[in-house]
Amino acid sequence: MPIMEAHGFELVDVEYVREGSDWFLRVYADKPGGITIDDCETISRALDPLLDKEDFIKDSYILEVSSPGLGRQLKKDRDFERSIGEEVEGKLFKAVGQRKEFKGILKSWSADEIVIEEDGTPVSFERRNVSLIRLAVDF
Repeated sequence: MPIMEAHGFELVDVEYVREGSDWFLRVYADKPGGITIDDCETISRALDPLLDKEDFIKDSYILEVSSPGLGRQLKKDRDFERSIGEEVEGKLFKAVGQRKEFKGILKSWSADEIVIEEDGTPVSFERRNVSLIRLAVDF
């Protein structure tokens, strides 16, 4: 997206969701070193007039721009590459070994497979069976 690239930002994800009676267009952005509130404002000010001009969404909505947060989902190859060695958690569409959830260190990934390390043991999952994988958040 040229607006994002012009400012050195990466478009991480976009959501259009209804919460209560309101619709939200959520834009998640990042950059090396993290994104600030001022960065979010810059993106919002750049997007707002374009969205109004093109009028892609006919409903009334609220535009929100933010970072993907601590527990960001891994969706793109770039997300997986950046997260090698990080703790991740996820859910599977169908159980493997009588479980549908996993947590461990992301060791490798490919188009077909995700490998994590759980308690020192490598465990692999078919990528098509992974319904959700995100950075783990421990408090």
